[in-house]
Amino acid sequence: MRLERIIKSYQHIIIWVTLIFIGIGLFLLLVSNVYTETFEIERFSQAQETIQSPITIEDTKETERLQREAVQAVGDRYEVLHSITSEQLALIEDIFEAIEVVNKPVIVENEQPDDADTTNNSDSEDEPTTKLAEVERTIPEKLQLLKEMLGEDVYQSLSQEEWEIVMSMSTAQKNSSYTLLVSALNEAFNEGITRDELPEKKQSLTDRLRYSMLPEDIVATLSTLGQALLVENSFFSIEKTMTAEEQALNNVEPQMIRAGEVIVREGQTISNDIYETLSLVGLLDQGRNFYPLIGLGFFVVLLVSILGYGFYFDVDLTRDRGKHAFALLILTLVPLIIMKFMSLIEVEATSLYLLMPIASVSMLIRLLFKEKLAILYALFFSLAATVLFNQAIPGALNLQAGVYILFSQLGTIFVLRKVTERFTILKVVLVNSLVNSIVILSFLLIAYESYTWTFIMMQVGFGIIQAIISGVVVVGTLPFFESILSILSDTKLIRLANPNHPLLKKILTEAPGTYHHSLMVANLSEAACEAIGANGLFARVASYFHDIGKTAHPHYFIENQMGIQNPHDFLSPIQSATIILSHTLDGARILKANKFPQEIIDVAKQHHGTTLVKYFYYQAKESLPDVEEEKFRYPGPKPQTKENAVISICDSVEAAVRSMKEPTKEKIDNLIQAIINDRMQDGQFDDCHLTFLDLRKISYTLSETLNGIYHSRIEYPDEKKG
Repeated sequence: MRLERIIKSYQHIIIWVTLIFIGIGLFLLLVSNVYTETFEIERFSQAQETIQSPITIEDTKETERLQREAVQAVGDRYEVLHSITSEQLALIEDIFEAIEVVNKPVIVENEQPDDADTTNNSDSEDEPTTKLAEVERTIPEKLQLLKEMLGEDVYQSLSQEEWEIVMSMSTAQKNSSYTLLVSALNEAFNEGITRDELPEKKQSLTDRLRYSMLPEDIVATLSTLGQALLVENSFFSIEKTMTAEEQALNNVEPQMIRAGEVIVREGQTISNDIYETLSLVGLLDQGRNFYPLIGLGFFVVLLVSILGYGFYFDVDLTRDRGKHAFALLILTLVPLIIMKFMSLIEVEATSLYLLMPIASVSMLIRLLFKEKLAILYALFFSLAATVLFNQAIPGALNLQAGVYILFSQLGTIFVLRKVTERFTILKVVLVNSLVNSIVILSFLLIAYESYTWTFIMMQVGFGIIQAIISGVVVVGTLPFFESILSILSDTKLIRLANPNHPLLKKILTEAPGTYHHSLMVANLSEAACEAIGANGLFARVASYFHDIGKTAHPHYFIENQMGIQNPHDFLSPIQSATIILSHTLDGARILKANKFPQEIIDVAKQHHGTTLVKYFYYQAKESLPDVEEEKFRYPGPKPQTKENAVISICDSVEAAVRSMKEPTKEKIDNLIQAIINDRMQDGQFDDCHLTFLDLRKISYTLSETLNGIYHSRIEYPDEKKG
């Protein structure tokens, strides 16, 4: 037990050492993608090299400068008061209406006696006769009346001579003058007139009236009147000015220094602005260099923790940890090195990560280990790719590369759930090509940019080439892991399960009963392992060869004693027990001689654990009460994996059920439970990590399978009796 604890501690140490090596390698590969080199530069010196910004940051000083310029460029905003326009235009109408009024003659009453009527009406009173007469006003009267009607201010707009000219205009001239003056003033007012613009507007009004068809004296008078009526109607608005300034500030976009942007080129003079920019992005601050390294350390710890979780739960601790650890180290560091190399030679407008055959790693992990570990590796590589392919811009992440590599791996993992035929790898390549193409097309369409068909086909072609390369890499490297590192894969298990395998033929010809027993155990073991999440394919293949040691003495085992007397009748109990107990070691020896994987050799040695051969032990005890129990126990060791434990249970259950007379469901269930309980009490499951829930699932699965085989049959009536 102390030796077992030492071995397990050593195996855990190997896991930790492997993870440490992976972490160190990952850190060294990623450090150049996050580390920012700082410089000792003086102002007005010559740049020794071209320096790019390591981060994306806002240049606040430049942004503030542009905002000041934008505000200064905003002129004063004015508000036009249209009420003034209406008042001045109405005043023109009043002037012309007043002129109409003063130009009308005055109707007066003229009283005088009627001579004709006096002679005829001598007796009547003398009454004067009243007559209405139109009397034209004199010029002074007109001017006085006009002054009273328009008011002093408006009247003073024109001189007396100019008013006389206006009053002397014909009706046609008045209409033309009114229309011309209103349109000229309306146009000027609508444009808005500020105090500073008023002289210019008056001159423009004069110029416009000058080209009319009216007489010169009328035009001059209208010009004088228009200039008098043309007043300021646009006034400074603080609200509009502030709104315009605020809008100008909002229109100024923040001036960003983009990651990868050239700040200074080799040989260029370091001006104050360049020096401040270098300081802003942290290229002059030695202290800031440690923060990316600390962040990278945390990131590496998280990624390695993902693999550590998979190593602990999905890599068998009882197997050859050295070879498995070496394989995992290769499958981790080699792809990372290739990814780093491809990131260094990345060319413009072409993403070389599309050609990275990362799917081959997920396929190898799935074939050599477990699906869950392959999924964890897919997550590991996709996260690492976001940093590796960031074009060496610290702080940037290439999410497209990460997503592409993630889906490329997941597609292959899900297709490789069952490796049942030779063309499985070809199917994986086809599915991987489809997944890669879909991911690439989705990126191109999401970008909403105009791409040529040539570019699109080239990008999709990269994805298809990646799938093909991945398949070729798997086919080429899988024998290395299977043969040189002796790692058992599903494809190798399928080859071993070939009925034409020499050892299977050996069992069939030399121990046919054992061959049939092995087939039954294989079926039971596969079903039970799949029920508890163990490797059913391995359990099936290992069960084929677990009793290969019986071929050394086939007739000493009851399933092969057909038509012959039991040879144990001529042997002592200790001799019989020795032959029976030796078949586990004989099987291991035969399998090792035929270069079988160590995992299957372990099944041959562990499928009986250290159980007691009770029949011969109690037989020997009858004659030798002091006989040692250890001489009648299998050499073991106890089952070290779930698969080995399941095979040991199925081996005993199948043999026991086969020896039953008239097996029923109740008898089978009781027998299964009795065998499991006996193994538990004997401590045979101490090293295989089986849980009580696993044992319940195994018991139920074996019961369902065996009852399906030994179900009750209909008893047909005898023909003679019929």
